[in-house]
Amino acid sequence: MKIGFVSAILADQSFNEVIDFASANDFSCVELMCWPKGKAERRYAGVTHIDISDINRNSAERILEELNNKDVSISGLGYYPNPLSPNKEERTTAIEHIKNLIKAATLLNVEVVNTFIGRDWKKNIDDNWILFKEVWPPLIRLAEDHGVKIAIENCPMLFTDDEWPGGKNLAYSPSIWRRMFEEIPNDNFGLNFDPSHLVWLGIDYRKAIREFGSRIFHVHAKDVRIDHDKLYEHGYLGYPLQYHTPKLPGLGDVNWGKFFSELSDTGYDGPVCIEVEDRAYEKDLQTRKNSLTQSARFLKQYF
Repeated sequence: MKIGFVSAILADQSFNEVIDFASANDFSCVELMCWPKGKAERRYAGVTHIDISDINRNSAERILEELNNKDVSISGLGYYPNPLSPNKEERTTAIEHIKNLIKAATLLNVEVVNTFIGRDWKKNIDDNWILFKEVWPPLIRLAEDHGVKIAIENCPMLFTDDEWPGGKNLAYSPSIWRRMFEEIPNDNFGLNFDPSHLVWLGIDYRKAIREFGSRIFHVHAKDVRIDHDKLYEHGYLGYPLQYHTPKLPGLGDVNWGKFFSELSDTGYDGPVCIEVEDRAYEKDLQTRKNSLTQSARFLKQYF
């Protein structure tokens, strides 16, 4: 497996600064954020470390040369919008950018594009499925045509009142993953697997790895701590951020030994990218960098 990190935590750093940091601290890879240029609508979004709007063969070769010089690879191109948004303009923008990311991945010799399925959070799963069947089969066919895999992160995007009650990403549970892969039985369609979301959803991440191991194309290493006193106060129907807190790997409730035991049994040997959303480590740039190196030290004991 290759240890890396998600570049969103270094949003104020340039592409070169991110790669320099990765190289200097023995990271093998980086998941580079590739949002369209513009204002972010939420934390960790809107980060652009590669602007694909005008990427061509020459600019791609310059990026690849820099990566080669620093002995760092791109684990995936990251973009996490809502391609099933009820807002048609938002939905269209997301779909078109995913198409462009697939094409850019080919130029950059990147195998994986990481993203969300999306969801109209005010509709149930069956009602969302109508639009899913319209939007996603053509995207997966395009990815297959370009030799690129689409890895869907299993975050429900259900944290606060504006995402209530359904969340903004459909692909959060085994029953839905099963349905997705039956609907689109394409080997280029899989998961960007993050165990932290499954913890607070009450889903056994070890069993999920065993069932969906062949569909895991990319891994996010993020932990989560459940506050049981707050869970007592609000219950599972409270807003999720009322009772759980994202943490660095090793500082929450994920059993990383058992996690990697199951993951290695599947034969997975791809990227494991640290994703930092731990507010305790966001004081300044140096603290954010420290969060990555601290997480890497913890994770490497399992490699």
